[in-house]
Amino acid sequence: MKSIIYQKLSNYFKPEVLEVINESDKHSNHSGSPNTGNSHFFVKIKSKRFEKKKLIESHKMIYKTLDSEMKEFIHALRIEIMK
Repeated sequence: MKSIIYQKLSNYFKPEVLEVINESDKHSNHSGSPNTGNSHFFVKIKSKRFEKKKLIESHKMIYKTLDSEMKEFIHALRIEIMK
């Protein structure tokens, strides 16, 4: 699942920096977590596509890019947009 997220973000944003980290193990007893081992992710990204965008707009772009994954397996997504 991590590779799917990485590939989709990489293809769309052509980032200078991209890290995708599976943090599901930190949330294994979290209420509402599906406990699949592929549900909580951290994304650190820097892309020219975020230039002159508000932070909320950048986050929305990422959520739109990962729309099907958000519906299928991502329970939580932590995002750091680098400027």
